[in-house]
Amino acid sequence: MYSLHVKSGVRPRVRRVAEATLLQVEKICDRLNEINNGDVEGCIEPGSGPANIDRLVHRINRALDRGRKACRFASDVSHELRSPLAGLRARIEEVRLHGDPQIDLEELLHRELRDIDRLEAIIDDLLTLSRLQQDGPSRHRPFDLAALVKDDVARRDDRVPVQVRLEPGVFVGGVATQISRILTNLLDNGQRHVKTWIVVTVRRDGDMAEMAVEDDGDGVPPGDRERIFKRFARSEKSLRVDPQGAGLGLAITREIARAHGGTIHVEDSPTGGGARFVLRIPAIDPPE
Repeated sequence: MYSLHVKSGVRPRVRRVAEATLLQVEKICDRLNEINNGDVEGCIEPGSGPANIDRLVHRINRALDRGRKACRFASDVSHELRSPLAGLRARIEEVRLHGDPQIDLEELLHRELRDIDRLEAIIDDLLTLSRLQQDGPSRHRPFDLAALVKDDVARRDDRVPVQVRLEPGVFVGGVATQISRILTNLLDNGQRHVKTWIVVTVRRDGDMAEMAVEDDGDGVPPGDRERIFKRFARSEKSLRVDPQGAGLGLAITREIARAHGGTIHVEDSPTGGGARFVLRIPAIDPPE
C-alpha cells in the first residue's frame, strides 16, 4: 500500500488541527441551526481555530446581518405602503357601495391623487436607496464641491433665500448628482423649519471636505438626532409640517455619505439656535 512519508511529530499536529477545525465547523453548523429555528438576531462567535475559519465566520455574520436588515426594511416598506393604499381602497369602496350623490368628487379625487403622490415619492426614494448599493467607485469622478453648491442654490426659488459661504477649490471624488441630492434634501428640510435665514458653507478641513446647512429654526432635540436618519423616521413636528413626507430623505443622505466614505450628522447651530447638518467626505487635490 502506498503511504506518505511524514516526518516525526507532523502527523499528530495535523490531526490536532483537523480535529479542532472539524469541531469549530460543527459548532458553526449547530449555531446556524439555532438561528434557522428562530434565533433571528443571533450571530456566530469567532473561535480559536484557523484563520480561514474565522474569515468564514465573519462572512456568514455579514450575510446574516444583511438578511436581517433586508427583512426589517421589507417590513417597514410594506407598512408605509399599506397606509396610503388602505386609504385609497376605503374611499373607493365607499363610493362604489353607497354612491352617495352628496360626495364631492373633486375633493375625493384630490385626496386620491395626494395619496398616489405619496406612494410615488416613497417608491422613488426606495429606488434611490437600492441604487446606492450598486454605485461603486467606478462612477466616482472629481468635482468642485463649492461650485456644485453655488450652481444648485442659484437654481432654487425658496421662501427664505439661501445664503452661501464657499471656500473655493474644495474638490471631492464622487457622484456629483448624489451629493446634489444631499444638498437638496437638506435645503428642502431646512425650508420647512427655518424662520428667517438659512446658510450653506463649504470648506476644507484637513483631509476632509465639509458641507454644512444651518438654519435658525427650532433645531433637533438631542434624543432625535440619530433617529431622524433612520428609514421612515418622522418626528411629531415633521408630521405636522409635512404630513405627506415618507421619512426617507435623511436616510438617503446618510447612505450617500457612507457610499462616499463620509459621514453626516446634525448638531445645534452655534449662531441661530436652530439645526446644523454637517456632511464630511474625503477631499482630494484639484485635478491638473
